[in-house]
Amino acid sequence: MRPRLFPLALLASVLFLCRSYTLRSSVSWVVSSNDVVEDADLSEEVAPALLVDGAGLWKQAYPSSSVLGDGVESPGELVKPENDDVAQLSSRLFSYRLEKVKSGGSGSSSSPPPHQETARTARYIAHYSDWGVLSTISTQDKITGLPFGNIFSVSDGSLDNSTGVIYFYVTPMDNTVSDLKSNPYASLTFSEAEGEFCRQMVYDPEDPRCARLTLTGKMVEVPPEEIPFAKEAMFSRHPVMAKWPVGHKWFFMKLELIQVWLQDWIGGTSLIPLEDYFKATPF
Repeated sequence: MRPRLFPLALLASVLFLCRSYTLRSSVSWVVSSNDVVEDADLSEEVAPALLVDGAGLWKQAYPSSSVLGDGVESPGELVKPENDDVAQLSSRLFSYRLEKVKSGGSGSSSSPPPHQETARTARYIAHYSDWGVLSTISTQDKITGLPFGNIFSVSDGSLDNSTGVIYFYVTPMDNTVSDLKSNPYASLTFSEAEGEFCRQMVYDPEDPRCARLTLTGKMVEVPPEEIPFAKEAMFSRHPVMAKWPVGHKWFFMKLELIQVWLQDWIGGTSLIPLEDYFKATPF
């Protein structure tokens, strides 16, 4: 091959190899609670990383800089979908506005108590955890009688009011609720890895210094006189729940404790007396 033709041949080969690929643009990031700007608009109109298809390529309609960067464009200057059909599709991708939960209380979820204070540590984890794994004895056909774990959003009160009593907002359509009708006893497990502490300390979630808490007890329906408190506890921490479809017949439950099990340091676990658990404060 003549030397002057080699660059052209090389370019043609590269184009031939790339013809089956599609250019895509995607951005992902991790935002800690401390990075969120207080007045940031996190509604669905400016939600980040919404991808729309225009001109045959994937475009990122709302760049990450609109959330994380300083001195970035205002929402009105962000890239807009090219046509009404795309705009209507985009609006349907987000069912609810993202609502900020106001911080409160005299404590901080980034500052766990000393590990020697086991009762306070247990209350700290129970209060600042937004979700946990609830384990029941299954009634599903293929696993009847076997353990079954399921994720649930939880709250023991608004951020500035910790009770130690864990509340749930559940639907009869959930397999776990079906299990509880047959056997109301369950265990709820939390991990301190949900927060920032273990990541900051570079602790693996299974490291005993990254605390884990399991609350075991009886799941019961919240009585009518307690529903206003349960509603405030759940909806203040999980605002979107107030907009969940009423057709699912949501109702409130709570866990009546029998045992508090904690591992928060090297050298074994602790069984915390219920009296000590309820006397402690997470703040």
